[in-house]
Amino acid sequence: MKEEFYKLGIMGGTFNPIHQGHLIAAEIIRDEFELNEVLFVPSGKPPHKNNNEVAASKHRWIMTVLATANNEHFSTSTIEIESKEESYTRDTLLELKKIYGEKTQFYFITGADAIAEISTWHRSENLPKLARFIAASRPGYKLEWKKIDPRFRNFTYLIEIPALAISSTEIRKRIRENKTIKYLVPQTVEKYIHKSKLYQRKMQNLTL
Repeated sequence: MKEEFYKLGIMGGTFNPIHQGHLIAAEIIRDEFELNEVLFVPSGKPPHKNNNEVAASKHRWIMTVLATANNEHFSTSTIEIESKEESYTRDTLLELKKIYGEKTQFYFITGADAIAEISTWHRSENLPKLARFIAASRPGYKLEWKKIDPRFRNFTYLIEIPALAISSTEIRKRIRENKTIKYLVPQTVEKYIHKSKLYQRKMQNLTL
């Protein structure tokens, strides 16, 4: 009898801020790959980001909780936020394996552009042993298999997500320009951003 695995999607990201594109991608992938759960993991100290434009981790955590609260298949984790070290996928997967156990199959959800650079990730040679990878792309973005590190091709799936045309960068820009972000982010997140006065200027790496 074939052993049943718990299928866990892991959606890591800065979520600066989380938006409808993230949520739609997570739901479509959950349905397509029959995942039991999608775990959103806001990064604590993202190594590849300009921290001058990253809101404090507590703000990003609260927005992620608000955005995912209405979906029973979505959950959130503070595993990277609570870490004092920079956020690396390999370390996060190893920690989650301790929490969820050996009978969990991990599906790491990321952008197609990130998958194209996966060989540059911290200790990437270990990653195929830890998870399968789902590369989500926006319409019109063509990721060629030859651009994916050969070590990852048997462990990577490609899927196109229409709503990924939405970007956190564009949302932050609109806020600085005092333009509407309604429907680009969940209503609860929109209210939190305005209440907390986030992204009104570039220097947002503030504590609560």
